[in-house]
Parts: sequence; structure tokens; C-alpha cells
Amino acid sequence: MNNNQISNPKTSVPTGINMNDKDYITSLLTCLKDMEKNYVIAMTEASCENLYEQYNNIFQNLSKLQREVYELMFRKGWYCLEKAQSDKIDQKYQMLNQEYKDLSN
Repeated sequence: MNNNQISNPKTSVPTGINMNDKDYITSLLTCLKDMEKNYVIAMTEASCENLYEQYNNIFQNLSKLQREVYELMFRKGWYCLEKAQSDKIDQKYQMLNQEYKDLSN
């Protein structure tokens, strides 16, 4: 592991042509992310408040499930994060802050 990554020790899985636990959970995470995106679109296009609320409830449940799957993958070392350099964070903050100010005017 390099110094720019944040991760846990990897849980080993069998290799080969057959899918293993990591493959299945990676596929599940991808599917949940796609479903979340689609529900956000559905919410923005809902024709009435009742439909919007139903979509929003489903979205909230998907979001919780997606987070649980991500956390499981991270605990098993199957999902790594990259440390952001503080100057890059500062630059991004300044850029977004300026865009916000521009929108507020």
C-alpha cells in the first residue's frame, strides 16, 4: 500500500474464472449506485408529490444499503480511498465557493 491510499488489509478471495465474494459485492455496489442515479432522475421528473415521495423513500433505502455495502467492502480491504492533498482541497473549496458566490449575486 502506498502512502496516498487509505485501506484495510485485504480479505483474500479465490482467484480464477468463477466469481468470488469480492466480485459479487462489487457487482452489487455498482448496481446500487446505478439505481440511486436513476431514482434521482425519477424524482426530478415525478409528476406529483405523492409519486415524488414514493421515489424518495425508495432512494433513501437504496442509499442506506449502498453505504452498508461500501462499508463492508472497505472493512474487507476491497475498496481503497486516496488521500487528497490539502492544497488540492483548498483549490477545490475556493473554486466552489466562488461559484456559489456567483450564483448568489
